Amino acid sequence: MIFLSEKFEHYYTESPTSELKVRDVQLKLSNGHIYKFKSPSGVFGYGKTDRASKILIEKCRLHGKSILDLGCGYGMIGITLKKEFPYLNLFMSDINQRAIEFSKINSKNNNLAPEIRHGYLYEPWLGMKFDNILCNPPIAAGKKVWMEIIEKSPEFLEKDGVIQLVAFHNKGGSRILEYMKKHFNSVKTFEKSGGVRIYAGFGD
Repeated sequence: MIFLSEKFEHYYTESPTSELKVRDVQLKLSNGHIYKFKSPSGVFGYGKTDRASKILIEKCRLHGKSILDLGCGYGMIGITLKKEFPYLNLFMSDINQRAIEFSKINSKNNNLAPEIRHGYLYEPWLGMKFDNILCNPPIAAGKKVWMEIIEKSPEFLEKDGVIQLVAFHNKGGSRILEYMKKHFNSVKTFEKSGGVRIYAGFGD
């Protein structure tokens, strides 16, 4: 388990102690589709639809049928992709218990029933493999977290599977890219948009 300073308790902690406040947020995609979510305090993206996450939703390149939304927050990425691509088998997890609670609420409100588990990074998924792993990594939580996301991802990827991480290139993203090159034979940048990049590592 990783112990983080109180500075990061606002979203990357197992049991938030902040007073629960909930806002309704709306995500509008470039294709005109609109999705609504309950966004709780103490969870990343409180009261908003994060721009980097929206770019990941719209510009990711999916392979196969299974998708793991790692560090799912209140569920915006996984839920939206499942609604856009109903054939997907969706799995979601987060270390934040409040995130798990609201991922379940938002899934139900969007008429979905994905597999949602609580736990640190890949711990809830031991022995499982996925065609796609998508993540907006918590850069502010320190490099140990995003490095572990990259290091352990190959054992959770199906053959020819792909992990896609989204980040601001000049705010930690460039380090993510270089670290991915150390763990994958093939790494690509799928998208460049206003400083945001999608970095993809391909399983063997």
